[in-house]
Amino acid sequence: MRREEHRTGRLLLVDDNRVNRLLLTRHVSQLGHQVDTAENGLLALQMLRQKSYDLLLLDIEMPEMDGFEVLSEMFSDPKLHDLPVIVTSSLEGLENVVRCIELGAEDYLSKPVNAVLLKARINASLEKKRLRDAQRDMVSRFATLEVAQDMASSGFALGGRRVQATVMFCDIRGFTGMVEQQTPEEVIELLNTYYTLMFDAINGLGGVVNQMIGDGLMAIFGAPQPLPEHAACAVAAGLEMIAMMAQFSAEQVAAGRAPLKIGVGIATGEMIAGYTGTDARATYTCIGDTVNLAARLEAHTKAAQRAILIDAATHDALRGEVSTESLGPVLLKGKAESVQVYAVLA
Repeated sequence: MRREEHRTGRLLLVDDNRVNRLLLTRHVSQLGHQVDTAENGLLALQMLRQKSYDLLLLDIEMPEMDGFEVLSEMFSDPKLHDLPVIVTSSLEGLENVVRCIELGAEDYLSKPVNAVLLKARINASLEKKRLRDAQRDMVSRFATLEVAQDMASSGFALGGRRVQATVMFCDIRGFTGMVEQQTPEEVIELLNTYYTLMFDAINGLGGVVNQMIGDGLMAIFGAPQPLPEHAACAVAAGLEMIAMMAQFSAEQVAAGRAPLKIGVGIATGEMIAGYTGTDARATYTCIGDTVNLAARLEAHTKAAQRAILIDAATHDALRGEVSTESLGPVLLKGKAESVQVYAVLA
């Protein structure tokens, strides 16, 4: 017969009665869990925001801040919303149990708490926490933190909303030729290194990489979460990307490989941001003329022999704080009219 195994965790026990705290702490500790204690709800919230816990055991009738108020605060806090809570209280009445459940509690155990039942409830709650964490980790592998947060707070729905943001496109120049000269394993290693560097620069300045196709990527600054000075952040990220790729290219050349250069196109303006696809498979992206313009600017970096090209809206948003060179009106491929193009100078 297979032996049943249970996950241990870090628990916070909140009760204003010292005897209850001591007895419950001893019992929970004997089950193999780590236990911290708090004597009121206000102190408990402070501890929850300072440390990471797997489960909260919460009394209701307490001074400073009662259990209902703690649950309400946790329910409205995205960082605490998913923390499992087991209420342990002597407060009677079905309406109190219902209120706790509606505020997000996993369970309600009446005092004096049955030790066997408490053990079962703790094990069940920790398993739910493990599954939630695993689900969150899985989402984070296939969606950025910002998109994951947007889904957690707003839910998933196909469609979009109008936003003012900045879009960046980037790719490796001459990548097709490099693929022909290297093994598949070498190409994958090159792409992984490239994306590591690009993600660091983009994410570090508030951008969100939402598409990767081969050596090309698309990033958004200003959606799904608002970002002050999104145009300046995008340009600053572009400059970091160029600097990092120059250093990486020097290392490649020293190892006897081909040098690497990237092209970056950036445009600022109104666009539609949201989820496109189907209910079964969707992605977060932006669409609109601003997005198309950024893609055309990136493609034009090859002809212009410039690393970063930006549109007039991005240039104006910089307010002269970044050195640029006007390339004049340019008729970009796919555009009916010429657009003012600027090169960013490193």
